[in-house]
Amino acid sequence: MPELPEVETTLRGIAPYVLGSSVVGIIIRESRMRWPIPTDMEEKLKNKQILGLQRRGKYILFVVDSGTLIVHLGMSGSLRIATADGPVKKHDHIDILLNQGPILRYHDPRRFGCLLWAEGDPLAHPLLAELGPEPFDPLFCGEYLHEASRGRKMAVKTFIMDSHLVVGVGNIYANEALFRAAIDPRRAAGRIALQRYRVLAKVIVEVLREAIAQGGTTLRDFVNASGKPGYFQQTLAVYARTGEPCLICGETIRSVRLGQRSTFYCPRCQH
Repeated sequence: MPELPEVETTLRGIAPYVLGSSVVGIIIRESRMRWPIPTDMEEKLKNKQILGLQRRGKYILFVVDSGTLIVHLGMSGSLRIATADGPVKKHDHIDILLNQGPILRYHDPRRFGCLLWAEGDPLAHPLLAELGPEPFDPLFCGEYLHEASRGRKMAVKTFIMDSHLVVGVGNIYANEALFRAAIDPRRAAGRIALQRYRVLAKVIVEVLREAIAQGGTTLRDFVNASGKPGYFQQTLAVYARTGEPCLICGETIRSVRLGQRSTFYCPRCQH
């Protein structure tokens, strides 16, 4: 599913076309998403200028003077810039028509994404209010992880993927960060020392920044605002490499299930 780097890539791609534009209409071909699209969404957005555009976790927020459109890409969604004369593909469920010509098109084969409306402070919306800090926030550091982990018996990979702890460390990037930090993903979060959490916090940020710079990771459905895939998958060291040799030591990469997620690690490099 699109994780933080893919969502950030999407935001940066659509921003030049969206910011400052006004919505002249909305075409809803399918309203049955994870939650139904509000029936009055066009009324709320039509003739409104998009004053702000930001990301919070895996959500993209479109701010107008009367409220905020909250978009989540779900398991297979994408937002891309299209033109009025371009073909409409299967699963192109929503078009937001902009006054300067482009169309912001929402595509989602599995329909697990959402488009919701918030009045007032969007960060107070139930989906956003209890999210943890952004990984790029100064609050996110080794000391923060170490303190939050005390007494926790869950696996460290499950721990760092908890959006109440920190947002955006999805499955792909949790695997890669733990490999770089040389930490076994199965280890209990509460049994990892402060110095190792300092390293882990640092490499989580590094991995996410590198992924953003390369346009995210495309394993199945993700494309950016121009319809192109991301390229971070070309640098993956452990994710989805079960049975292949470790790029550092040559040991065979193994996989287990943790928290219902596939988990990949090198039994020699990670301890």
